[in-house]
Amino acid sequence: MFLAVGLSLFLGSTPIPPDQVIAALTSPDMADQQQVAIVELRGPRTIACVLVGAAFAAAGAIMQGVTRNPLADSGLLGINAGAAFALALCLALLPGMDFTGVVLCSFAGAAVALAVVYGCVSLGRRGVDPVRLVLAGCAVGLFLTALAQAVAIFFNIGYSLTFWTAGGVAGVRASTLAITAPFIVAALAAACVASRRVALLSLGDEAAQGLGVSVSRSRTLCLVIVLVLAGASVALAGPIAFVGLMVPHVVRPLVGSDYRSVIPASMVGGALLMLLADVVARTAIAPTEVPIGFIFAIIGVPFFIWCARREGVGLD
Repeated sequence: MFLAVGLSLFLGSTPIPPDQVIAALTSPDMADQQQVAIVELRGPRTIACVLVGAAFAAAGAIMQGVTRNPLADSGLLGINAGAAFALALCLALLPGMDFTGVVLCSFAGAAVALAVVYGCVSLGRRGVDPVRLVLAGCAVGLFLTALAQAVAIFFNIGYSLTFWTAGGVAGVRASTLAITAPFIVAALAAACVASRRVALLSLGDEAAQGLGVSVSRSRTLCLVIVLVLAGASVALAGPIAFVGLMVPHVVRPLVGSDYRSVIPASMVGGALLMLLADVVARTAIAPTEVPIGFIFAIIGVPFFIWCARREGVGLD
């Protein structure tokens, strides 16, 4: 991951000599445009990649453990789409809202989407079935995405919304990072603390209760952590999908299936994957930039199909 951080700082759409990068990191000269680009553009962008990648991956790992569903992810369960719809409303109805308000709206949209998905799945006697949860999440996500597109057409904000929903950290600056970073860092710390609860919940409700865990309280706590992670990340970088799905599957062969190891390892793996994807996005067809969401879609869709075929109907 640290090597990827170095690549993110030294490589970009515009070539900058390595000595200028080192000078910008050690004693920046704000009169030099190249060093300003490192300090004000590549630096915040790199930090955003680390935080967003770790947040999405941790959210996916928590969702997979809490729901006992290997296909769970904040994007596939409609959380990212809920945050995106709320942000579309902000762009349309409150164009002058400051970034703090945008983050809060993102949290609200993610919470509403998750409540709707869980409400749909919880109706009936079968409880929270993994397959039904994914289907409900996809349906709610598609519905909210369609609503966001309708808002974009009606209020003529299509370009702004498309640029943001494509996903990426190109527009991240130190000011926006200062608002969202505390939320993400606090939620990542809470995810590490709650990893034991996630490990017990992954055994099933009856087993967790037998081990003295309050299932409803623990599940609610974990979902709040997921909301903060996904909401802040979507507000910062857009609704990037498949990170939370792929990374936990990649790290499990390395660290085992215990979520006390899976969640921290997923944070590192998510940060690494996000950094590498951002470097590819900047350099593949420079000076034009490829949306990160497009890169993850190319990788994530085949990965999702492979996981679905391997897991069959889910963990049950």
